[in-house]
Amino acid sequence: MQKSQAVASLGQQGLLMPVWIKAALGANDRLKLYLTVLQAAVTHAEHPQHDVLDLSRELIAAGLGHATWLHELPTGASRVDGVLLVPELDRLVSALHDDLTLMARPVLLACTGDNEPHQRVQQWQDWLDALHGEQLDKAQLHALTHGQRHDGDSLHLLIMDLHKQINKLAAEMASEVIDGAHVWHLLDSDCALVKAFMQGLHRTSPLKFDHPGLDTAATRDGDRLLLQNDIGTNDAHVLVIQVQALQITLTYSDLHVRRFAFFQNLLSELGAQWSVPESRISSDLNEGKAYTVGTATFACDDLSKLTQTLTELGARIVFLIDWNRARKRLLNFVNKDGAVAVLTAAAQAEIGHMAWLKAGGEQLIFGAMQAAGVGAFRIGDRLDDVLGDIPAQTLLLDVMRLATQALLHGQPTALVADETRLLLARQVQRRTTEFDLLEEHAAYCHALAQGVSDALSHGHDGLREAAEELAARAKAWERRADHLVMQARDEAERLPRWQPIARLLALSDDVADALEEAAFLMTLIADHHQKGWNGEVRQALSRLAQTVLQAVQDHIRALSIARTLGSDSELADNDAFLGATWAVLRAERQCDELLRHARRILLHEIDDAPSLMLANDLAQTLELASDRLLSAGYGLRNVAFNQAGA
Repeated sequence: MQKSQAVASLGQQGLLMPVWIKAALGANDRLKLYLTVLQAAVTHAEHPQHDVLDLSRELIAAGLGHATWLHELPTGASRVDGVLLVPELDRLVSALHDDLTLMARPVLLACTGDNEPHQRVQQWQDWLDALHGEQLDKAQLHALTHGQRHDGDSLHLLIMDLHKQINKLAAEMASEVIDGAHVWHLLDSDCALVKAFMQGLHRTSPLKFDHPGLDTAATRDGDRLLLQNDIGTNDAHVLVIQVQALQITLTYSDLHVRRFAFFQNLLSELGAQWSVPESRISSDLNEGKAYTVGTATFACDDLSKLTQTLTELGARIVFLIDWNRARKRLLNFVNKDGAVAVLTAAAQAEIGHMAWLKAGGEQLIFGAMQAAGVGAFRIGDRLDDVLGDIPAQTLLLDVMRLATQALLHGQPTALVADETRLLLARQVQRRTTEFDLLEEHAAYCHALAQGVSDALSHGHDGLREAAEELAARAKAWERRADHLVMQARDEAERLPRWQPIARLLALSDDVADALEEAAFLMTLIADHHQKGWNGEVRQALSRLAQTVLQAVQDHIRALSIARTLGSDSELADNDAFLGATWAVLRAERQCDELLRHARRILLHEIDDAPSLMLANDLAQTLELASDRLLSAGYGLRNVAFNQAGA
């Protein structure tokens, strides 16, 4: 006689509860897998042209890897006149009945004074006993799999309810508590591993504040240590860890595919090797919502690495709590990728998002935006549209950090609101998005001027391929510069403060147009129109191009200084800015003289009319670029003076 039978024969069935609970949890895994297999059969019957869902990993994890009939059941399913034909249905129903009995056993033993669980389980056992053949009609399939309580009872709902009661029993019947984890039937060597996991869990669990969750249970099943953590009330949000020798296997399922991907990335930092996630979508399962399942494995070199990995796993679970609610709130201020980036950074810094939610969440940011002053934000503006992607994400992360520190130290949420206002006010004050646009445009102008100057300095005016390559690059640069002008105009329509920037960029774009035209003229000149070109001609045109290039560089230097100018700027910065703008003015005057000098040389050295015309057009276009640059310089002075309050 086995020990369990001996104990039962003595009437001490309560002593078997931990064993029965463990068996019930295994039955729960199998029952849910049977229903998943059935749903895979439904999907295949409706879409036979699609690949059948691969459940081999789940079957192996549930100890059903040998059950070939379960692997093959979905492929044999078909639908005829609205009825689902399922070969091996009798076998599946028998498995459902047996595991339902096994799962219900500890619950029914504990509910001696309540007839409702007994009657409900008996009703479903009788229902399964009456189900024969290979056919399931729509009502029968619905009764087996639906998860919607307003549609009446179902086998799936019964399994969910039994699972909750079993988890409660597990906590009550645990033979020991190790650092807050309810455990039973552990080996001595398991205790250190449980403690390692709980160490990480306790390190970050304060970040959930008063939110329920993170209860942990542990037991041994043969040669495996099993750890289960309560991360949510939904039956599809499950996390189970198995430790076998030096390998950790984590099975994770989640309703939200984005949260699943977030957790994947978070654990990949620990060396997790993930299986290909599988999305299971059904109108009948899990109240009609999709959920994703995946398995991560961690191969550890030694015991030290094993315990360290368990600690870090435990520390990361808290960031799953209310993750999707935080993500939705963040979408008011950043795009989808930005919201995930903020939550990822908060988890990596062990700040978390719960404090931000408790302190007001989006209302903290809305209040700060409203207080930022007239013209900073308009109704409907998103934070990243005004500040830029990275500054907006950084601000949100800083607010989460402030909220976490405040709430952990018992400070009022009103303090978090005030600090958020100050953070955003400083960000708006030093915001230089406009100058980023100006400097990017100036960079294209510099590339254009550099290209023309290099071509003349190195004698590439006669190389047709080189000239055509320069012209193609110049056209691309000029188009990108045009896009920046259009972007500034769009901003100016939204925000009045952008209007001077849009005007300045329009002036700067005239510089880009002139330089792109110069690059185009180089291709015409290279097309056998260098007759009469000699060292003097090239030198005259090259000096003109080099002077324009130097003027562009001075303009960029003025831009770099201007973005830092304000009412409290130092005198040296003001002098440096004025010096750079005056250098642009001197360059324009110098280009006037160089143009006249170049024309004298061209007329003296070139006799061929087309060559003379093109060389003169090139010189005139370069001088025009210097004129346009001077206009842009005056526009920049106006912007800088207004910024400095002059």
